[in-house]
Amino acid sequence: MFDTRRLSFLLGGIGLVLIGLLAGVLLMLVTEESAPREQVTQVVDRVQLGSGQPPLSPAASDAELASDMPQPSALNRLFRDAAERVTPAVVFIEVQTDAPDDEYHRYDGEMRDFFRNPSPRQSVGSGVIVSESGYVVTNEHVVQRAKEIEVTLADKRQFGASVVGMDTSTDLAVLKLDADITFPALPLGNSDRVEVGDWVVAVGNPFRLTSTVTAGIVSALGRQVNIIDSDFRIEDFIQTDAAINPGNSGGALVNLQGQLVGINTAIATESGSYEGYGFAVPSNLMNRVVKDLIAYGEVRRGFMGVSIEGITDRRAREIGLDSIRGVYVSSVRRNGAADRAGMQEGDVVLEIQSEPVDAPNQLQSAVARQRPGDRIDVTVWRRGAVSEYTVRLLGRDDPAYRNWMSELDSQNVQPEPPRQTPDRPLPDVPELQDISGWGIGVRAVAPPEAHMFGVRDGAYVAYVDRDGRAARAGLPRNTVITHVNDARVDGPDALLRVVDRDPGPAIVRVVRHGGTSAFYEVP
Repeated sequence: MFDTRRLSFLLGGIGLVLIGLLAGVLLMLVTEESAPREQVTQVVDRVQLGSGQPPLSPAASDAELASDMPQPSALNRLFRDAAERVTPAVVFIEVQTDAPDDEYHRYDGEMRDFFRNPSPRQSVGSGVIVSESGYVVTNEHVVQRAKEIEVTLADKRQFGASVVGMDTSTDLAVLKLDADITFPALPLGNSDRVEVGDWVVAVGNPFRLTSTVTAGIVSALGRQVNIIDSDFRIEDFIQTDAAINPGNSGGALVNLQGQLVGINTAIATESGSYEGYGFAVPSNLMNRVVKDLIAYGEVRRGFMGVSIEGITDRRAREIGLDSIRGVYVSSVRRNGAADRAGMQEGDVVLEIQSEPVDAPNQLQSAVARQRPGDRIDVTVWRRGAVSEYTVRLLGRDDPAYRNWMSELDSQNVQPEPPRQTPDRPLPDVPELQDISGWGIGVRAVAPPEAHMFGVRDGAYVAYVDRDGRAARAGLPRNTVITHVNDARVDGPDALLRVVDRDPGPAIVRVVRHGGTSAFYEVP
């Protein structure tokens, strides 16, 4: 029988325990209210992963994304069509030269150009046919010091070639194939429309493996790698990871439409072979250079007459520039193009022709596409204000630049910043005189040049037209004509009288920098 007395005791004990617990809780609450409170607050930062920007495209299923991707067969077709279109216009160039192997290159750190010397007297490279009449674009370092050039097409036809002109500033050269036939030419693309991430195809002849095709993407734009050995180097390279090696130099970089967007020029490597980085001269810059080389045998380039530097974080803070942008003008050559337009030392060039420039090589490339006499719009920041200037570019033969350029040609040194001496008169340099019968332009020898060339007088050769008789004889510019057929030439007028008096073949003596002489037979 159930014991009611024991049950009563059990229930009573449980009740006492509950009452004790309740009393303890009430006592703690009263104590907290009456005692001084020490507040300890734990702060937790909210961190949002990701940019917070919307995705590139609305969320879609894997099937929907796959439907937007090109099928492998279609992608294969794009590459195949590009290769078929490009390969016939990319040539293999063999150059015979007397120069020893170790004189062809000057390496700059880890940068190497592609020039390949399989033997001490032979070099090879690549080229691109850019006109049906047989003009070929390649790199200057491929055909430098060439005595004989042989060009092999993809169909194994071989032709001799002659150098039309070379441009040290861009490491470009133009050849002319010795044949009056129609050649397969590559169409030009617009390199200004090339973007990082675009697919590209490189075609050339690495290690004598002719008509080699590789593919990759555009890795970067506007690269300057200091590979070109020139006081006025213009480096605005397209960087690509398409595999290119020694022998590719002068070959084609094309888009998937088979259009030329660059001329392969250099690689970054420690081994001398492909390590993932290649550099190409943009086709728009190449087009400008080639047109001048074909027309004149040289590039007629306009100059602003400024020394420039990049904008760093420190410099931006020092001059009060609101952001790290533009190109800093460290000096302005007196009476040069920029000086005449009103630009000053300390200006920051923000735009050229309404296009932003944020590095010195971008500004150089933008100006290099213009000719002497062209006007360019320059947007300049100066002490917090933004202004527009119209700069009329001047050529190297302008009185403001002539002595400066001649000194650089002879000494091969970097130009010193111009001295700010407004009261110093400009040197009196005579104007050019055309010798149309020979296709050259000459002027009197300026006093500084007399010392450089080791002459008292003569006719300084300022330019040589490619189609003229002097060009066919190989007569170079930047020399001084001192004699024609044993008759002494003391200036442009004397040369003109000799040419008018005797239009027949002439033996011309010229003096080069340092006083060395050379002879040319003008037909």
